Amino acid sequence: MKRLFSILAIAGLLAFNATTANAKELTPAVSDQISEIVAIDDAATAFVQDETDAAAPAEESSKGFQQVLKEKFIQGGAGFMGIVLLCLILGLAVAIERIIFLNMATTNTKKLTQQVEDALASGGVEAAKEVCRNTRGPIASIYYQGLDRVDEGVDAAEKAVVAYGGVQMGQLEKNVSWLSLFIAVAPMLGFMGTVIGMIQAFEKISAAGGLDASLIAGDIQVALLTTVFGLIVAIILQIFYNYIIAKIDSIVNSMEDASIILVDMLVDHKK
Repeated sequence: MKRLFSILAIAGLLAFNATTANAKELTPAVSDQISEIVAIDDAATAFVQDETDAAAPAEESSKGFQQVLKEKFIQGGAGFMGIVLLCLILGLAVAIERIIFLNMATTNTKKLTQQVEDALASGGVEAAKEVCRNTRGPIASIYYQGLDRVDEGVDAAEKAVVAYGGVQMGQLEKNVSWLSLFIAVAPMLGFMGTVIGMIQAFEKISAAGGLDASLIAGDIQVALLTTVFGLIVAIILQIFYNYIIAKIDSIVNSMEDASIILVDMLVDHKK
């Protein structure tokens, strides 16, 4: 754009001098003016170039976090970084599946207990079993198993509740071990990438016969990036893991309390 303005200015100046002077070639004064305009144009070009170079670092620093993270991930290399990313994807898949399952398994224990007690008092065991069949969650399943064995005695019902409680606990903890595996493997892969990168850096130093920072800077950067991303993956998955464990503990405590209440209800019903 600035060159266009310069060209237009030169063209205007030439047209002005052509109309005021009867000369077929440029006079020395016009030549001097053109030289001054060209010099101004060159100075403006240099100034704009300096401003662009000065603004380049500011533009790089204004990049978003996601863009910087993506660039650093690419710089880390496709080998170990791809495996670390796979651990993150699989770990998040397991965590999301468990969170959905645990939220669906959460039951209002007080409400269910009251409904079973009222049904047991008004319609007997079959009415209570129907309430459990229409209710979602492990506590309702445990209640159903206990009520299904009540004809064999309270002791048999209690044993059925304890046994089926263990089965439900196993379903709650399903695949959680995989999540803990990904938490352990991700930083270990990062550390392995760091060690391999340092080995490559020392090999270059040995081959060059001297220490040159520019020679090994790239390998050291890649090595450290693998560790950083491995730790980031482990931290993210650890947060999900702790939430899942806390959710499982809450459901298991509710199951134990509900089992005790059910046994007491069956004892009172048999009297």
